[in-house]
Amino acid sequence: MIHEVGASKTVPGSFDALIAQYYKSSAFTTLERSTQSTYRNQIEQFRKDHGPKPVSALKAKHVDALLGAVAAKSTAQAHKLRKRLATLMRLAVKWEFTTENPMLHAERIKHKTKGYEPWTEDDIAKFYSHWPQGTSQRIAVEILLFTGLRRSDVVRLGRQHIQNDRIVTKIKKSGDMVEVSIPIHASFRQVLDTITHNHLNLIVTAYGSARSDKAFTNWIIEAAREAGLPPHRSPHGLRKAACIRLAQAGCSALEIMSITGHKNLAEVETYVREANKMKLADNAIAKAYGIA
Repeated sequence: MIHEVGASKTVPGSFDALIAQYYKSSAFTTLERSTQSTYRNQIEQFRKDHGPKPVSALKAKHVDALLGAVAAKSTAQAHKLRKRLATLMRLAVKWEFTTENPMLHAERIKHKTKGYEPWTEDDIAKFYSHWPQGTSQRIAVEILLFTGLRRSDVVRLGRQHIQNDRIVTKIKKSGDMVEVSIPIHASFRQVLDTITHNHLNLIVTAYGSARSDKAFTNWIIEAAREAGLPPHRSPHGLRKAACIRLAQAGCSALEIMSITGHKNLAEVETYVREANKMKLADNAIAKAYGIA
């Protein structure tokens, strides 16, 4: 259990009190542990300077000045802080710490991000060339591609989830539990058959221990680097690659979601639109100039 530093001296109505209440609320406790850790780190940076201050005194001009100072160093950090403050102030109004939400009038942060880069088919082929079939690195990447699951779900995937030629597991998405049932294709079965250890988890360390989310990510990034791949080739990039493969095979957004467990239809539709755009471009050239 994490002890809230100075909890006994928390001033009622302060950001210290609001943040302490937030950490105990379902808005925070239903998040994935990795997400909780990320959010807590971001919030505690704000709390260091503003914890004892009254929540009701925060105005839009103060938020603009605060985010402006952070954005001068990093727009990404300012963008994340704005999100955390938006949640805190929404709850502050709900919990009667204040009557107005200054975040509704505060300036937005102009920040563009490409997100995690998907692995290309060339990346995957190069990785396979370096890591032969049966190596733990190759098995991990193939599991990610055949399931399209997030790293947090893949690291806990075990033999108990293999049921009648399907991967059946429950994953947490946006606070809700979602069950996915993924058919084990013959090619995927061959991958699973190359697992020689007797541990319950499918992906383990050399000592037979389960891998944490962060350790797994670092392990895959290092394996990709050793294979000569470009930087930023992460497990989430493989999840995107799996979605792209499904979309290019003609799967609908709903079909993809049934495999990956996504709940955001708009996010998955992006992959489908891009795949359809390529097919339309091919059809357009074929109609105009004939098939080469």
